[in-house]
Amino acid sequence: MDTIKKLDLSLFVTLEALLIERNVTRAAARLSLSQPAVSAQLSRLRMLFGDPLLLPVQRGMAPTAKAVELLAPLRAALDQVRATLEQHDQFDPPTSRMTAVFACTDYLQLAVIQPLVMALRTEAPHVRVAVRHLNPQRLHVQMGDGEVDLALMSPEHAPMGLRSCPLFDERYVLISSLDNEAVSGDMSLEQFQKLNHVVVSLRGGDFTTPVDDELAVLVCQRNVVLSVASFLSVPEIVASSDLVALVPERLVRGRGASLKIVDSPLPVPGFAVGLLWHERSHAHAGQRWLRERILALRL
Repeated sequence: MDTIKKLDLSLFVTLEALLIERNVTRAAARLSLSQPAVSAQLSRLRMLFGDPLLLPVQRGMAPTAKAVELLAPLRAALDQVRATLEQHDQFDPPTSRMTAVFACTDYLQLAVIQPLVMALRTEAPHVRVAVRHLNPQRLHVQMGDGEVDLALMSPEHAPMGLRSCPLFDERYVLISSLDNEAVSGDMSLEQFQKLNHVVVSLRGGDFTTPVDDELAVLVCQRNVVLSVASFLSVPEIVASSDLVALVPERLVRGRGASLKIVDSPLPVPGFAVGLLWHERSHAHAGQRWLRERILALRL
C-alpha cells in the first residue's frame, strides 16, 4: 500500500504536540482542539505507524521507542514546512534569492526590465531576473506551469484568464540622425513619405506595418528600405545613416544628444502596456512585492 496517499499533515502536528506535552488534554489545548479529536487522531497515528506511540503511565503518557525515534525528524520536517509558509507570507528583499521569469518583447526589456534590474541591484541584490521571448499563444500554459512569472504586453492581446494591471500608455515618435536636414517637427506628410524608412517586423521580413495601412487610407505610401526583426538595433542604425524610423518613445528616451526625435506628421495610434500574471502566483509575497516594485518605477 502507498503510505504517502494516506498522509495528513495535521496528524503530524498532533503527534508533535503529544510527544512534547505527553498528555492528551494539554496537547488538545496546545492545538485548540477538543480532547476527543486529539484522541481520534492518536488512534489514526497508531494505525499509520503500527505502534502505540504513547502509553499511559501514572502521570500522563510515555513515548515508545518508536515515538522517540520519530520526534527529531518529525520536528525538523514540520519546521521546514513552517519556514516555507513564513517565506511565502513574508518577503525580505535584501536577503531573498528569488528568481523571477519575465516574458516580453525586446523593446520592453529596455523600457521596463532594465530600470527594474537597476532598482533590484540596490534593493534586492540576490534576486535574479530571467527574460523569455513573449509567445502570447503559449503564455497562459507557460504561466500555469510556472515557466513564466510575469508578462509585459498590450492587454488587448493578452490571453483570457490572466490577472493584469496597466503600466503605461506608449506613443510613437519619429527618429533620425542629428544631421538629417529633411526631418523637422513641422514637416509635411509629403516630406514624411519621401524619407527612407526602417520598419520593425517581429516575425521577420515584412516591409509594411499598420502605419502603412494608415497611409494607404490617405492614398499615400512611404519609402521603406530596411526591415529588421528588433527595435533595439534601430536607434543605432538611424543615428549613423540617412534612414528614419517610427519607434516607441521610451525606446529613445534620453537619446536626444545622439538622435533627432520629433512628432510624426502622420497620427500613429499608440498602445497600452500592462503587467500580467497567473492566479497561481497572485498571493505569493515575493511576486506581490515585485509587481508593486514595477508599478513604482514610474515608467
